Amino acid sequence: MMRFACLAAALVAAPLYAQAPRPKPAATVNGKEITEVAVQRALKPVAKENRDKARPEVINFLVDNALVDQYLELLKIAVEPSEVEAQFATFKKEIVDAKQDYAKILEKMEITEAELKAEILNQIRWEKFLAQQATDEKLKKLFESSPEIFDGSMVRARHILVTPEPSDEKGKAAALKKIHEIKTAVDSAIATAAAKVPADSDSLTRQKQLNQIANDAFSAAAREHSSCPSKRDGGDLGEFPRMGMMVEPFAKAAFALKPFQVSEPVATPFGYHLIMVTNKKVGEPVKFDMIKGAVSEVYGARLREAIIEKMKSDANTKIEVGK
Repeated sequence: MMRFACLAAALVAAPLYAQAPRPKPAATVNGKEITEVAVQRALKPVAKENRDKARPEVINFLVDNALVDQYLELLKIAVEPSEVEAQFATFKKEIVDAKQDYAKILEKMEITEAELKAEILNQIRWEKFLAQQATDEKLKKLFESSPEIFDGSMVRARHILVTPEPSDEKGKAAALKKIHEIKTAVDSAIATAAAKVPADSDSLTRQKQLNQIANDAFSAAAREHSSCPSKRDGGDLGEFPRMGMMVEPFAKAAFALKPFQVSEPVATPFGYHLIMVTNKKVGEPVKFDMIKGAVSEVYGARLREAIIEKMKSDANTKIEVGK
């Protein structure tokens, strides 16, 4: 959670100067407000025509940040005022050294000095918590159990996405039913075409034919049924690594597949997917000591996800998104 390191993007959750009349919050998380202005600030880099579509994702991001901050507050991880002041002084010095006006920078970011220090405190608290949790034993266990995350392994995949509409329980049930029906149809089409491949073909030729049959059937289904823009390319997503480009459930499922195998339905925040890997590139072995920092980052990302899931499942957690 590199909020202080990338301050301009990370401070989207900070409230603005008090204004009258006070606007309604975009969301509240256990009583803590996420201001509408904070959401609009985060949307500034997004093209105007795409902002309505991006808005829910931005709000989810801000809600997740608030949940992590509140979790760490509950743990009462101590941060000394001197620690905050030291990082604040460093931040201010970097602005001055770059010959920029400190006051104008804050004005442009629409944040007060007190709010900036609050964000620094949250970042220090997270770093302390991560240092406590990310022991060498845990990092090595992650490294050894998931080498494909760190060795440069890549896969190329197609997918079919069914997005629940509406996004309530009824919509989700309908989307799940549809994705199962698509899988049944794809599997049937592959089996029917595969039965026509001559049994006496040499193994390499036969496998190539079977792969092509699976690829063609899946591509056709993606063009017909997928709600992702990749449908125009038969669901092709290109190459991607184990982490960093795809959401975790999708990436985990893709890397577990054999080439040209059709996955079971995979649930992500975007809906339900069928996945077919069309190529795999195995990475080069690396040593833990050489990439310990990268392993710690991955561990931290997963730890953050676990905290968010825990907080959202807590009966006492209350999240309200404004209309």
